[in-house]
Amino acid sequence: MTAMLPALTGSNMIYGMGMLEMGMTMSYGQLLVDAEIVRMIRRIMQGIAVNQSTLALDVITSVGPGGTYLGQRHTIQYMRKESSQTKLIDRTMYDHWVKAGKKDMAKRAEEEALRILETHKPMPLPEAAAKEIRSIIEEAEEEIGIRRNK
Repeated sequence: MTAMLPALTGSNMIYGMGMLEMGMTMSYGQLLVDAEIVRMIRRIMQGIAVNQSTLALDVITSVGPGGTYLGQRHTIQYMRKESSQTKLIDRTMYDHWVKAGKKDMAKRAEEEALRILETHKPMPLPEAAAKEIRSIIEEAEEEIGIRRNK
């Protein structure tokens, strides 16, 4: 929850994602957990729209006392839009979670990190960008006296 405080102050950088042991250790699983938390914080920071559509007074009137909103198109539309959608937090019923292997968030994050490491194919840099970066590195190496065999 310490990430929420800088977000509330308007900070545009949250430090320490994926770090353990005072930053001495990096965990890909923890990075994914932290990214999930940051997604939720970003959603909170968007705020809640209060207008004629979101108040839905017409829906409240038509459903009436004792009625249910779950089958209402308006509820479905805004529930999908307003609810945070997570990949790692399992919100299923307990029995379903047990039948699915009782994986906690840390285990799901670890498995997802391994999946990403095994399957991700990064897009190569455009050739012009790669040349520019290489030029900057060579200039810096020359400046500090590093010589490379070409």
